[in-house]
Formats: sequence, C-alpha cells, structure tokens
Amino acid sequence: MTTTTFATGIGMGESARWHRGRLWLCDWVAGEVLAFSPAGDREVVTRVEGVPFSVDWLPDGRLVVCTSDGVRVGPGLEPYGALGRPWNEIAVGPEGHVFVDMPGSMPWEDPAPGVVAVVRPDGSSDVVAGGLAFPNGLAVVDGGATLLVAESHAARLTAFTVGADGSLTDRRVWADLGDGAAPDGICVGTDGTVWYADVPNAHCRRVAEGGEVLATVPLGSGAFSCALGGDDGRTLFAVVGDWDGHGVTNGRVLATPV
Repeated sequence: MTTTTFATGIGMGESARWHRGRLWLCDWVAGEVLAFSPAGDREVVTRVEGVPFSVDWLPDGRLVVCTSDGVRVGPGLEPYGALGRPWNEIAVGPEGHVFVDMPGSMPWEDPAPGVVAVVRPDGSSDVVAGGLAFPNGLAVVDGGATLLVAESHAARLTAFTVGADGSLTDRRVWADLGDGAAPDGICVGTDGTVWYADVPNAHCRRVAEGGEVLATVPLGSGAFSCALGGDDGRTLFAVVGDWDGHGVTNGRVLATPV
C-alpha cells in the first residue's frame, strides 16, 4: 500500500465522509465544510460561526452540520432540534434519526462520562446513552438497526440496538481494540468491517467484529478521521495532523488504496 498526499492546507480536519462522488470534511479552525473532487479540487460548501464539528445527510438529501451552536440543517443551516449546545460527531440513520455525541471532557482534562443524544425527524430530542468513555466516531450500520460508537478512552467500539423511536438499548462491546488504542473517527466497509483513525498511534486500522485486526495503515501523523471512497470505494482517506495535545499543525488528507 502506497500512501499519497491528497490535500493540504487544512487547519484541523475532522468528519471525513465520501458522499456523491466527493470527499467531505470539516475544518475546525477555518470554520468551513469542505468538499473535494476525486482530483483534489476544493470547494468551501458552507461556513459557520464557531466550529463545524461534523456532517452527515438526512434521507431527503439535506446537509446536517453539528456546530458550536447545536445541530443545523439545510442550505441556510437552520436550527434542528433543541440540543442547543456544542456536541461532536454525528451520524444519521435511514429513518432520519440524527445521533450526536458529547465526549464529556477534553483529552487534557480529567475524564468525565460522555453521552449520545438523538434528534428525531419531528424535532424532539433526548439523551439516549450515557457513561461513555470519550465517545467519538459514530456509524449507523445493519440497515439502521445498530449504532457503533468509538470510545476513545476505553479502546473499544461499542454497539447499541436502535429502536424505532431512536432509543438505544442492548449496549455491548463490538470490538475490544487492545491496550493503547484510541479510536477517533470511524468508517464502515461494505463487508461490515470498521476502519478507525487513531491520533496517538498515528495510523488507521481495520478490524472485524470481535476485534480481529485485519489491516493497519501507518500515517506518520495523528489520524483524526477516515472515509472509504474513490471510484471503487477502495481508497482510504485519512484526515491527519501533528497533534501536541492542545492543537494541530500541518493538517492534511492522505489517501491509500486498500
């Protein structure tokens, strides 16, 4: 596997997504949601006041952005639901449930339990899971039946069964990643395996349910997020940067055929 540089000049990149033939991500420093063509051409899709933490799309195609001011939706970034405080990662299920997480504390602070909340299509919202160890990457899998949560401070991927109302039950360990792992953003392959980005270990790693390691891509810098994309869905895009515990320099996107 040969890793190449796909994009540079990113302040702090997060929330990599492959959507409709383009790579999307959030630049937390610039306050921008970016989209890149397969050739690397860059478009600023929207700017927000504060931080655009994460993006996804509703079933009707509208963009959802998790911002410093809560969840926003559509071209005008209208408020969506009533969470009204900074959250983090976001994942949308096929029924239109918007799941968002809150780590509870920053990496340099004393650990505090994190939570997952849901914003339903009718605009109602609730916290649906708690006691999580710095929840980070989210993914809805199994046709919407399961939510995966990367717990960065517990070195594991945790699964929940998703109810018809967006409730989360049957909490279980989907993959124990072993001592020293720190999963951040995640993406799911067509075979159901998961790639996770890892900042302190400066790699992306592919695991199966149960935790078996199937592949590792060393990156040389902290990996914050990842997405599978390209024409055949076999390019791993990793959003990386040099992390000093408080901030990022040399933010960029690396691409690896997998």
